Amino acid sequence: MIEHGRISQTILLSGPDGVGKATLARRFAAALVGSPEKIEQDDLSLAANIAAIDEREKWTSEQRADDPLLFSSHPDVVTFAPDGPLRQITMQQMRVLRERAPLKPLKGPRRLFLIDRLDRANEQSANSLLKVLEEPPEHVVIIGTVENLYDTLPTIRSRAVILQLCRLDDSDMRAFAAARQLPDAEVRIALAEGSPGVAARLDIETFRARRDLVLSALECGAGVTSFADWVQKSEPFSSRKSEKLEHNLKLGYTVLDDILRVSNRRTPSANRDAHDRIARIASRVTFSWIERAALNLDELVQMVRRNIQKTRALDAFVTSLRQYVPGEDRLSPKAT
Repeated sequence: MIEHGRISQTILLSGPDGVGKATLARRFAAALVGSPEKIEQDDLSLAANIAAIDEREKWTSEQRADDPLLFSSHPDVVTFAPDGPLRQITMQQMRVLRERAPLKPLKGPRRLFLIDRLDRANEQSANSLLKVLEEPPEHVVIIGTVENLYDTLPTIRSRAVILQLCRLDDSDMRAFAAARQLPDAEVRIALAEGSPGVAARLDIETFRARRDLVLSALECGAGVTSFADWVQKSEPFSSRKSEKLEHNLKLGYTVLDDILRVSNRRTPSANRDAHDRIARIASRVTFSWIERAALNLDELVQMVRRNIQKTRALDAFVTSLRQYVPGEDRLSPKAT
């Protein structure tokens, strides 16, 4: 685009967490307007920026509305990040974008707006953004990063150039780990599933604690363990108010994927070190059980955005799954 001077004004970068979507956006911005050292200060994975975002969770909703979250170390590049306990792109942030979009660039020919996790915009925020996308000023470039492209409005997708970023293979991940001198490289490579960003920031101990909770829920839901065993695992989780359910839900999908793999006599992809526990679950469940678990996870992901009570939600998830085991496929095609 830069080489031919034909810059698309709306770009969606789609792909898994940690594959470099926001990194690519920042480098693209630097190529357009210069000053990469300033733009890199807005990297949301930097400790200072993570702390600033986390601190805002303690604010009231009125405080966050009065001071919308944005990063702009370069005057012509603005980064919006999901804000608040529910980590959403807010109406107030999109109002700032609409107000700033008509302003001429201060340093170069372009103003660039990066909306990280645009798929976290609610319908009101997304519709506000659409008003800019319908007739953007000539100098404006808007880049949105998304994990699930289809969590964005069709009207936004139809106005954007969509670029899909894929996971790296193990050889590229090993080269990345060597370049960054990451400890426990092979463990990180297995757990990160081709996402270098995930491998770099992964806290292995925290990851395993979260995955243990997910495995315990699925073991109980599959009838491998009792509900009393599950309660012993879930009670400490409920007491940790800072621990967010959404981290566990994301892991749930990878564990279910590996249960399906083992059910079909394949080795786990992401959770190779938990093969024995995954195999015990796989031996007790049917494909319909796995499908039902995935559908229930989908529901929980949507409910998390409404600030549900996390322990009750997991208890309901486990209880719901137990009716589909052992062995008997009770899920009718109509229910599917």
